[in-house]
Amino acid sequence: MHITNLISQNFGKFAKKEFPSFIQKTINAGYVKFLGLDMSEFKKPKFYKSLNALFTRELEINREINEDKNVVISPTDSLITECGKIEDDIALQIKGMEYSVEDLLTYYCNDKIEKIKNGSFMNFYLSPKDYHRYHAPSDFNLKKLIHVPGKLYPVNLKYLNKELDLFVQNERVIIECEKNGKLFYMVFVGALNVGQMVFEFEPKVETNLDTAEIKVYEYENVQISKGDCLGYFKMGSTVVMLWEENSVEIEELLNQDVRFGQVIAKEI
Repeated sequence: MHITNLISQNFGKFAKKEFPSFIQKTINAGYVKFLGLDMSEFKKPKFYKSLNALFTRELEINREINEDKNVVISPTDSLITECGKIEDDIALQIKGMEYSVEDLLTYYCNDKIEKIKNGSFMNFYLSPKDYHRYHAPSDFNLKKLIHVPGKLYPVNLKYLNKELDLFVQNERVIIECEKNGKLFYMVFVGALNVGQMVFEFEPKVETNLDTAEIKVYEYENVQISKGDCLGYFKMGSTVVMLWEENSVEIEELLNQDVRFGQVIAKEI
């Protein structure tokens, strides 16, 4: 097991521990103040019984989302660290740092890789202060989930600029989605201190375990609606979206903060 996984496991033990009420309130209040969390849409910090509960907090006030069937919304609150056109098989983790989409998606997606070549991509970085849940960016049919064990390097800007193939090296969960015959992928990338990624539609997925086995789950007739909660990171991390060629026009959002529900693309 890589050192990043061990660090994340130990941090995870601390984060899920429920301390006596007065201690937990102090921990939560300190975390909120230190990171400058905006809690206006959530319960007050004192109501969360562990740091994990605070990290994975649910919205108490529903977000408004664009219901237009041809509009794609942001799945997360995050920073767009890179976006644009996939050049043949090459996308960017950040400017100047290329990686192979085929390597990211693994050979379990080889039968679909030609559709993704020359398509579009967008990277969503969730910092520790962000809302940690991820949602469906549009209506879609869920076709496949692939869990790929790996390292847990940080995914902040410093590491994106120095670690080659970071997204390919790190543990990740890939979901294959289809809408109106068009294909897109969502790739949920683990990171340091993100010991677990949770998927509400697939409780069998367990991340940051001492294993190298890739697991694949296939689905029939599983329909997901725009805005549905798919799951959550237990700390900040990254979501990568990859769309089939000529399926969407993405908004110019590079280096901008986006919120779950905000328009990020329009379907062609």
